[in-house]
Amino acid sequence: MSSYIVTGCAGFIGSSLVDRLLQDGHRVLGIDDFSTGQRRFLEKALENEKFLLKEIDLLDLEALKGQLRGDYEQVFHFAANADVRFGTRHPRKDLEQNTIATYNVLEAMRANGIKKIAFSSTGSVYGEAQVIPTPEDAPFPVQTSLYGASKLACEGLIAAYCEGYGFQAFIFRFVSILGERYTHGHVFDFYRQLAEDPTKLQVLGNGKQRKSYLYIQDCLSAVLLASGKAEGKVNIFNLGVDDYCELTQSIGWICEELRVSPALEFTGGERGWIGDNPFIFLETSRIRSLGWAPETSIREGVKKTAAFLRENPWVFQARS
Repeated sequence: MSSYIVTGCAGFIGSSLVDRLLQDGHRVLGIDDFSTGQRRFLEKALENEKFLLKEIDLLDLEALKGQLRGDYEQVFHFAANADVRFGTRHPRKDLEQNTIATYNVLEAMRANGIKKIAFSSTGSVYGEAQVIPTPEDAPFPVQTSLYGASKLACEGLIAAYCEGYGFQAFIFRFVSILGERYTHGHVFDFYRQLAEDPTKLQVLGNGKQRKSYLYIQDCLSAVLLASGKAEGKVNIFNLGVDDYCELTQSIGWICEELRVSPALEFTGGERGWIGDNPFIFLETSRIRSLGWAPETSIREGVKKTAAFLRENPWVFQARS
């Protein structure tokens, strides 16, 4: 049995990771400030005696230092502001909740002698990549979103702590993650629109944006495999599937699940918002070399997500 810390433990990915770790018999300390996390996602975990929940703001460094005790072996740092679309409306949020929060986690780890960290980064750090599919060693272009820029800054801090203080890091650059407990992003927005009015759907951009998505359980399998198997000082992995879809395809799958045929209203242009990358497709041979492969297709992931939203209408009110 091992002992782990999960920040953002009440979020979509974090709460799903908590359940996987507990299922495998590990002890877990979950940290969340519940600014966006949902307590209902932790109902099962809270019934497990091996789970301890602490409500802490990661911007409170002293409180964090008091919880990240040295008897925990690794931190899964999954807390973040994931609001890419509205980043230009509140640029300080990405700086504070992503970059400064990550610095605080690293400092709290250093103060308590914890040397291993797994970090949820993003494929957005590649900006509008010139190499498609995009490998981990692709040259970085100009950053196109405040979210991506803040995550790249986090990666830099983590790498520097590995060099300066002997940490070991596992950095995961995700495509968008879908599945049960998903509560933000285009599938969520489209579903909410269609639930309110199944006859029409407004789509930002021209609907031809090409995206790759990964199902939550496939994502977690990759994270856990790499965290236990990779041996480098700074281990960076793209996570995604060997496929992508156009936005209108995903709309079709959502409509199939809801049994609706709305009229589509496009706002025009190749981007949905400032910083929206019209083509994200990551090369994943590095994580596959460890023996990982996704089991769920993009289409299945979208439909599973829509099914979860249909069965859990409370998430719309919680997010509003």
